[in-house]
Amino acid sequence: MSSLPVPRVALVTGAARGLARGIAADLAATGYCIAFTYRPGGTPPEETAAAVRAAGTEPLALAADHAQAGESERAVRAAEAHFGTVDVLVHAVGPMVVRRFARSSMDDYRAMIEGNLTSAVETAFSVLPGMRARRFGRLVFFGMNGSASTNPGRGMSLYGAAKAGVVAFARTLALEEAAAGITVNVIEPGDIREKDADRAAASLVKAKNPTGHAGSWQDVAYAVRFLVADEASFLNGVTLGVNGGLVEAFE
Repeated sequence: MSSLPVPRVALVTGAARGLARGIAADLAATGYCIAFTYRPGGTPPEETAAAVRAAGTEPLALAADHAQAGESERAVRAAEAHFGTVDVLVHAVGPMVVRRFARSSMDDYRAMIEGNLTSAVETAFSVLPGMRARRFGRLVFFGMNGSASTNPGRGMSLYGAAKAGVVAFARTLALEEAAAGITVNVIEPGDIREKDADRAAASLVKAKNPTGHAGSWQDVAYAVRFLVADEASFLNGVTLGVNGGLVEAFE
């Protein structure tokens, strides 16, 4: 396990399963202290906690429904109280509704906006003051494949709109916060068929992206690790597609 120049604390939201679980474990293996959130009543946190411990560090698991006002801030404050700081935010949480607009409702709209965009804004409000004071911070948000260019996908009207908002928000933060030593970047995952499959297993799954096979959590975790590194101070406002070259809107 490589060591960091300075011990860093990473908060990974929505990490009870899937891509975010892999990201938390990968960062732990690289030397980060890990706090992660899980949704109350959703997937329990034990498997993620075990994966982080296996990577060499004791995690802090925090129950938080990021779609509810105040929950994101509460999670950040709890992580800061436990570790003393939050240096890296990986905001991976974000519900998805895949449904044609004719069958959608205002409840669907609110769920997409609050769970994706509003949660990103509240979490940023919570972590940025400390990062500004320390003159260091790394924020990574998640878009939808093609959301930076508002690439449309059938059934994705509400989710796509929310994720396009996340990208616009993140890229503006990148402009405003850079002078304080803070970078803000976005990952757009695409063609990650099985969220728990590693790179070897995903390489056997046929897919229509140019590589011919699906991606894995390891591919996404590597991109996150790259963007949050101390050495990545000049990578700012980047929207990075982890998609095998896929152009269509597809997660």
